[in-house]
Amino acid sequence: MSRIFFACCCLIVAFAARAEIIDIDNAELARLAAAGVPLIDVRTASEWEETGIVPGSHLLTFFDERGRADGAAWLKKARTIVKPGDPVALICRSGNRTKAVSRFLSEQAGYAKVYNVRNGFLAWAKERRPVVSAAPALASCRKAKIC
Repeated sequence: MSRIFFACCCLIVAFAARAEIIDIDNAELARLAAAGVPLIDVRTASEWEETGIVPGSHLLTFFDERGRADGAAWLKKARTIVKPGDPVALICRSGNRTKAVSRFLSEQAGYAKVYNVRNGFLAWAKERRPVVSAAPALASCRKAKIC
């Protein structure tokens, strides 16, 4: 009996330690952004410059052009934007990179609720949702050394 209880407790703790990762569409992203949930764009600077960004995005590259990442360094910068107990939304080009970053935040960084923009910036732009130049945000995050 005590082994079963111990096993159940371990399962509860394991599930509680993971964040809730929720795939969202653009309408939900717009609603969350309006409610003040931070949006982190994990694409590269060249992508931001080429396409623009979702208004209000925080620019913080996770994978570089070669696909390399430094999770610890990225997390240190991300924590200046949003604390682990707060919800956060992530966007990339197509939603693939943010799946990996969402798991990282959930499984290794203790974030409580992570929203993954399912089809990424491509879908946002295709729906003709608001896009702004990345230049001001990029200048600001470069000055603060957090891009």
